[in-house]
Amino acid sequence: MDEGPARASEARARMVATQLRARDIHDERVLAAMATVPREAFVPEHERAAAYADNPLPIGGGQTISQPYIVARMTELLGVTSGDRVLEVGTGSGYQAAVLAELGCRVTSIERDAELAASARTRLAALGYGERVDVRAGDGSLGVPEDAPWDGIIVAAGAPGIPMTLREQLGEGRRLVIPVGSRREQELMVVEHRGSEWIERSEGGCVFVPLVGEGGW
Repeated sequence: MDEGPARASEARARMVATQLRARDIHDERVLAAMATVPREAFVPEHERAAAYADNPLPIGGGQTISQPYIVARMTELLGVTSGDRVLEVGTGSGYQAAVLAELGCRVTSIERDAELAASARTRLAALGYGERVDVRAGDGSLGVPEDAPWDGIIVAAGAPGIPMTLREQLGEGRRLVIPVGSRREQELMVVEHRGSEWIERSEGGCVFVPLVGEGGW
C-alpha cells in the first residue's frame, strides 16, 4: 500500500477483525501471524491499494495470491506448531510461506515458475524469512520425498485428485490440505495420516488456479 506503514498496519488489523475473526478463524496464533505479515509486500505495486481486499489478486505468470481468508483457513486446518517442517506446493509470491514462518515452521516451498520462485526467495529474505523458508523451482506435485516425512503439506493450487506422491510423504498424525476438483472449482480437502490409513474430509468449496505437474493437470 502506498499510504505508509501505519496505514498498512491499520488495514491488516481491519482484515483480521472483519475477514478472519468475524468469520470462523479461531486460532489466535494464525490470527497473530496474519496481523504481522505485510501482505502489501507480496502483491505487485499496482495492486497494493487492494492488498487487504477480501479476494485473491493476480501476481503474474497466470497465478494469484489467495484471498486472506483462504490463507488463514488453510493454515488453521493444517494444524502445525512451532518447529514443524512444512512442504508448500505453489510458492506464488511467498505470502503463505511467510505466514507459516511466522508460526515458527520451517518451510520448503516448491514453485514451478522459476521467475516467481526467484522473486519470492528474494522477497522473503528481505523481509527476514529467508532462514525459515527454502524456495525451490520445480514440480511441486511430486513433493520432496528425500526430505519426508513432512509435519504438514499445503497445496496452493487445484488438483484433479489427491496426488499419491504427496499423501505418502505425510508424517503420522499429520495433515495435507489441498484443493481437489475441476479446473474451475474445487473442494478444500484435509487428509490426515493415521497408521496405515489416510482419512479425508471436505471443508467446503473453493477456487484455485490449476496444479500443473505430474501429480496435477
